[in-house]
Amino acid sequence: MLTWLILLPLIGTVPLLFKGCGDDAARWIALGTTLVTFAVSLILWISFDPASADFQFVEFVPWFADANISYHLGIDGISLFMLLLTTLLMPLCVLCSWESITTRVRAFMACFLVLEAMLIGVFSSLDLFLFYFFFEGMLIPMFLIIGVWGGQRRIYAAYKFFLYTLLGSVLLLVAVVYIYLQASTASIPDLMTQLDLPLKAQKWLWLAFFASFAVKVPMWPLHTWLPDAHVQAPTAGSVILAGILLKMGAYGFLRLSLPLLPAASHYYVPLVFALSVVAVIYTSLVALMQDDMKKLIAYSSVAHMGLVTLGIFAFQQQAVEGAIIQMISHGLVSGALFLCVGVLYDRMHTREIARYGGVTNVMPRFALVFMLFTMASVGLPATSGFVGEFLVLLGTYQVNTLAAALAATGMVLGAAYMLWLYRRVMFGEAASGEVRALQDIGRREMLIFAPVIAAVLWLGIYPRPFLAPLHAPVHHLIAQVESGAAHE
Repeated sequence: MLTWLILLPLIGTVPLLFKGCGDDAARWIALGTTLVTFAVSLILWISFDPASADFQFVEFVPWFADANISYHLGIDGISLFMLLLTTLLMPLCVLCSWESITTRVRAFMACFLVLEAMLIGVFSSLDLFLFYFFFEGMLIPMFLIIGVWGGQRRIYAAYKFFLYTLLGSVLLLVAVVYIYLQASTASIPDLMTQLDLPLKAQKWLWLAFFASFAVKVPMWPLHTWLPDAHVQAPTAGSVILAGILLKMGAYGFLRLSLPLLPAASHYYVPLVFALSVVAVIYTSLVALMQDDMKKLIAYSSVAHMGLVTLGIFAFQQQAVEGAIIQMISHGLVSGALFLCVGVLYDRMHTREIARYGGVTNVMPRFALVFMLFTMASVGLPATSGFVGEFLVLLGTYQVNTLAAALAATGMVLGAAYMLWLYRRVMFGEAASGEVRALQDIGRREMLIFAPVIAAVLWLGIYPRPFLAPLHAPVHHLIAQVESGAAHE
């Protein structure tokens, strides 16, 4: 089934390669393909055993048999929800681009389908080289999405995104090759039990992993590519960047850094805590100074992902589970906020906050939707944002009181910049005749927002179906880290 999940988007790209495929046909093919892929991922969730810490739906085919490198796929509770997040957001990206993308539509849809295949591959790979292949493969379609369909400075933003990510990934490849040469296997499950490296080697390898994963998260001070990429990317590109690509770095920590290099992970906890706390506070203050809606939400993403890295490296059950829930929540909420900005941009062709005001008077339905996602971003109880942030801070508090207290200030600052944004855009007198002429969201846009609203409220009110599959793999992961660190 995992192979089919990867193949379905690639199969969907085939008709898009022919010139006879029109723009409307390309849109319908992309939408149909992403919906079928989402349906298959739901079957995975239904069939998943939440009580097991083992990898499920495992597929193993020798790839380079003599070299002990295999086509090895499988998912646990952690990767399950990353897959579901990917397959949920992709059809929404196709829908939100339905009218806004009018040039090279076939190529645009093909890029998104290839990107979906690569992302699914990252979250289901159980072989180091296969993981690296998919991890790097997603760079190409994302580079094209920003560089071809982006804003005025799209070329600059695309190259900055590409070079930052590629530089870190070179070090990741060096680390992967070193581990393979030491262990004579690239199988991640085998390495989790067999790999036993001295602390000095673990430290260097951890830094190599960190260079790649921290850029993707992105952690301060490696975050500077993100605001540029968000501002220049089309709406759908921003949704995928915030919703899924940022999660790849945190997922890399969970899948590789912690279980394979447990002693080094313990050693570098103070560094990660310091960078995470700075990210939460500093980027929240920077967000308060922004005059562009996309830039404000981009900086808020860095702050929210700072909480994720804080929770992961607390090595505490509630904190790690909270970090994963925060990843899911942030994927939904920040993706939805970029969709909201896209709605306004499609009508006014500007993201400057000062150009708006009084939008509530002419777009009441949109104002309600925007308010819900603003509250979820702030972490209001009964929304997904509250569950993740509360668990991260509760778990971290038991490990490091100071780090938890400093990170908690991010929630106050988050409320400040999100409510400031909402007040400036939504309330007061209409800023211009253009604002007074705005049309409220229609059926297609409500169809885009509806599943995200449902997911945000479901996760906020009844998080058990999301937490249950995480208990066993997170417990197993923490036990691996503690055992490896104690052994060292």
